[in-house]
Amino acid sequence: MTYKPRTIHQLMLTALFVGISSTAGIAQQPDAKQVKQSSLSPELVKQIVTTVDSDTPRLEKIFKDIHQHPELGFMETRTSGIVAKELKALGYEVKTEVAKTGVVGILKNGKGPIVMYRADMDANAVEEATGLPYASKVRVKLSDGSESPVGHMCGHDAHTTWLLSLAKTMVKFKDQWHGTLILVGQPAEELIEGATAMVDDGLFTKHGVPKPEYLLGLHTAPAPTGIIVGSKGLLEAGTEQLDVTFHGIGGHGSSPQYTKDPILMATYAVTEYQAIVSRVLDPRDMGVITVGAIQAGVSNNVIPEDATLKLNFRFFSEKTHEQLYKGVETISNGIARTYGMPKKKLPTIVRKGYSSTLVNDESLMDELDNTLIDSGIVTKENLITKFTPATGSEDVQMLVHDLKNVKVGYFFIGTADPKLVEKAKAKGQELPFANHNPNYQVDLKGIPFGAKVAAILTMQLLDKTSH
Repeated sequence: MTYKPRTIHQLMLTALFVGISSTAGIAQQPDAKQVKQSSLSPELVKQIVTTVDSDTPRLEKIFKDIHQHPELGFMETRTSGIVAKELKALGYEVKTEVAKTGVVGILKNGKGPIVMYRADMDANAVEEATGLPYASKVRVKLSDGSESPVGHMCGHDAHTTWLLSLAKTMVKFKDQWHGTLILVGQPAEELIEGATAMVDDGLFTKHGVPKPEYLLGLHTAPAPTGIIVGSKGLLEAGTEQLDVTFHGIGGHGSSPQYTKDPILMATYAVTEYQAIVSRVLDPRDMGVITVGAIQAGVSNNVIPEDATLKLNFRFFSEKTHEQLYKGVETISNGIARTYGMPKKKLPTIVRKGYSSTLVNDESLMDELDNTLIDSGIVTKENLITKFTPATGSEDVQMLVHDLKNVKVGYFFIGTADPKLVEKAKAKGQELPFANHNPNYQVDLKGIPFGAKVAAILTMQLLDKTSH
């Protein structure tokens, strides 16, 4: 069953799945007179659909297996092993251990376009509460010795399954397309580090992966199964993760006069950072500073030497990004100086994961949106082509960040069971859960749906008659 929104208002509210509180998009078909039409024959589309439908039991089994065995970023050894094994069995040239756990499959099929399709493989440090029979019960030890639950609460298990379905479908219909297909199983998207790490590890040099002309990706969303967001232009915010460590002088909790308390410095900083957003940025520019964790000390009566704040930025422009960073640096140093810290003990800032804004190529999205409608995979009413940019972030584009003239096409795929959506609406909620929520779950009917979308989009770019 696919979900058909009853009103434009309901379509607008599907934007909530990425945390947007403002108006989202209106379902609208691209202007067919101005963009390239689908080149796929109805017969080929029918064959692809039939192929995916017949393969659905296998895909569901793969999905459930990956879901039950989630792995955090750069720890995806089991998942990447599954991907590598499947791709090798299908005849792909396979590259493994790219940025530790990344996998790349390359299928060359004559002269033609070079298309890269990416799926992220990592899970979240979230304890699953869905109650599903195949729910994750995994807990892992982290590098600092602490223990963490792990669950696929963002749908990357579905993304990986879609990639494996695409790999098989494109081999089966190899006589229907030409060019080069590159399938990327990427680690550590949640850390906003995986894509950059693959490039830095020599994705296009040491590992010899061809440089693509097109980059495609799909992401699950808690909108009803059957909804697709294919919006051109700016889609998601840029982001940076960084740690700010305040250095002090530790001592006995009974004698603070002999110490320099880094916890006090850090707590002042948490509130003062927000003045950057409210009093430094232009009110018309989007900027977010979130302090996601405070780490300091272990004892009730000991003032520690250090206190660390774990920050996250979101922004729609690099100018805003620079303002956020400079503001954090200035405020942090200023607080430390106020409490008498010398230059050598000013706060340490470690810049970690970074991703630019995600911008979909306009002409490519028009072509692909038309393809989805012409194929019958989605109705015009269920395809949202105008969508307010999300403050959520993604790092898929970092795979091609330093390459020129690569067209990016990224889609949100509704994978929430429509029955759960209706129950949520009855309670006054627009959607049943959000990404990274313990109750996040992918409708099993979303597995073949996303697989078909992936195949149709990829085939359009590689089809013999499309270029």
